[in-house]
Amino acid sequence: MKFFLDTANLEEIRQGASFGILDGITTNPTLAAKEKKPFRELILEICRIVKDGVVNAEVVSTDLEGMLREAREVVSWHPNVVAKIPMTPDGVRALSILSREGVRVNITLVFSPSQALIVAKAGAYFVSPFLGRLDDISIDGLALLREILEIYRAYDFKTQVLAASLRHPLHVVEAAKMGAHIGTMPFKVFEMLFRHPLTDRGLESFLKDWDKARETLGEITEPAGTRRGSR
Repeated sequence: MKFFLDTANLEEIRQGASFGILDGITTNPTLAAKEKKPFRELILEICRIVKDGVVNAEVVSTDLEGMLREAREVVSWHPNVVAKIPMTPDGVRALSILSREGVRVNITLVFSPSQALIVAKAGAYFVSPFLGRLDDISIDGLALLREILEIYRAYDFKTQVLAASLRHPLHVVEAAKMGAHIGTMPFKVFEMLFRHPLTDRGLESFLKDWDKARETLGEITEPAGTRRGSR
């Protein structure tokens, strides 16, 4: 599974990239607006940070011509930018045209298997089912992911499944077990993947034991270049 961060915050992206396991970024108008930077400038700075990673930039128009214009513009900014378009009738029309032009498109706000089937047929590069938002209304988001993956495997669709709206580590792990190509998550969820209380407890115990040994035995390691018994 590839790891994407769902953020436009440059500091979070720098921290995520520092681990060497970050594969890309998803943004949306809400996240971008929080940063109070010109959109093009923001996206290009993100591209500089993640280097070879994919950066998703979402259109804000809701009509066909507007979506086409904005999608073509954002992908012209950098080779790693993917245009992000909502799952609407005009969004699918735009997708069909753009995919024939070779433009990579991520169809977002997908909430049903039928929507996922449509966008795969239209040539989406990514499909983004929103798991957490379904959970919020008492619908199993992971069940949707399972159905989409089953359909795509049955027909060998090339569209990559980008599991979105991941709210906690269990979402990430279950999506990975199902074979989702990508999981995108807020930085706080990404941080939670590293943590386990037994890791913290074990490290604390090791360091305490090491300190005790140093107190009773002195320096455990010999100075460089010395050998026991040599004079």
